[in-house]
Amino acid sequence: MIRRVGSPPEAGRRYTVRPGAYAILPLQQRLLLTGQDAEIFDIQLPGGGIDPGESHIQALHREVREELGWVIASPRRLGAFRRFVFMPDYDLWAEKLCHVYIARPIYQVSEPLEADHVHLVLDPSEAVVALGCEGARHFVSKFVR
Repeated sequence: MIRRVGSPPEAGRRYTVRPGAYAILPLQQRLLLTGQDAEIFDIQLPGGGIDPGESHIQALHREVREELGWVIASPRRLGAFRRFVFMPDYDLWAEKLCHVYIARPIYQVSEPLEADHVHLVLDPSEAVVALGCEGARHFVSKFVR
């Protein structure tokens, strides 16, 4: 059973399953995160949707590069959570199936490729409070322990 976070699915609404891969990136006793500058600034684990034909690991590497400009190594799966949300950028009601990994950030090769993202470095205890997604907070809390 995969842990559900957030609101339960609405009765009668159709959801599209949207798998994604997300990374906890320890960097010198802190965590490398992404901030998305939207209507409300949202602090997130770097990651996102897995494209058709792409593996979880390929998506994880691509998303970290797009959102942070970093290269990572040695990803190891920690677990997964799911949440039911509306994705306005895609005009889609989705069951997001979020696979969480821990990986080692190697080096930064560029600024974030996605214009609305910035990289952040926070203490793990700050990250637990700052992350916008309950599922991400859960996995970072487990990592901190």
